[in-house]
Amino acid sequence: MKTLLTACLFSLALALTSFAQSPPPAPPQTSPPGAPAPAVSPGALANPAAPPQLPTAATSPAGPAVPASPGLATSPTATVTATLSASPGEAQTKPSGLGSNFLIDNFRKGGPIMWPILIVSIVGLTVVIERIFWWGGRWFRRDPKRIEKVFTAIESGDLAEASRLSRGSRDPVLRMMWNGLNHQHASLQGALQVAAGIEIKRAGRFLVVMDTLVTLAPLLGLLGTITGLIRSFSFLGNEELAVQAVTGGIAEALIATACGLGIAIFALIPFNFFTSRVSNLEFELQTAATNLEVMLGAQSAAREMEIGAPQASGKGASI
Repeated sequence: MKTLLTACLFSLALALTSFAQSPPPAPPQTSPPGAPAPAVSPGALANPAAPPQLPTAATSPAGPAVPASPGLATSPTATVTATLSASPGEAQTKPSGLGSNFLIDNFRKGGPIMWPILIVSIVGLTVVIERIFWWGGRWFRRDPKRIEKVFTAIESGDLAEASRLSRGSRDPVLRMMWNGLNHQHASLQGALQVAAGIEIKRAGRFLVVMDTLVTLAPLLGLLGTITGLIRSFSFLGNEELAVQAVTGGIAEALIATACGLGIAIFALIPFNFFTSRVSNLEFELQTAATNLEVMLGAQSAAREMEIGAPQASGKGASI
């Protein structure tokens, strides 16, 4: 559960990072009171219709600048200067806040169905990361050399050594063998089946969730397609807004469909991989359980023959 919580927090942090807002545009700079007004461009001086430039208190050589009173009207020269100082190219290249982020822009265009798709994607990413960590730990927990030692001890008849070697191991096969060795006098086959079932359940955890996500994500994308087309056709009666509304609805349909299919493709590959790993683990457990049953059965038969041999020889001597 700690690994799952860590993976969930990592997924949420990744989602928040991808949806991070771009920095807001810088506020326009205003000159402080008493500062000299910016120079007028040559085009403004060449315009005959422009009013003549009036002397201001900032450019007066008589003394320091005197701030204008609140009731004084704004000079036409300052208005023309402020208007000409901002170039059209600079105004067009300014960022527009949230709209400048590609992911957020497409997320908004995808419509309300994008919120369930976002939740599905976060859950899918969390499950994939948790399973990767679990199977990575399972790979490091494997101990095939100890398994061979346990089988060697059983074959030689030293069941106490075999139980000691398999005790406290993190390998699922060794845990199952230890459970079978400790319960061989009651029900060996039942103990092996219970231990193998517990290990397979641990390995197949959250596979049902991934299977559900693989099926649910395309359906959500298809639902977004239908809602986008409905939105497009609802504006066809208005000729003024028809073109813009229809294109927006089609974009919503395509974005939702693409996101749903992308999540399904992303979850399908790990789902098949983890399913194959569970099948391989199940085969390993069945093989080890069968070998253990055969070896213990052979040991029991050998002990019975050793016990029965002296009895038979004693009866023959008495006869």
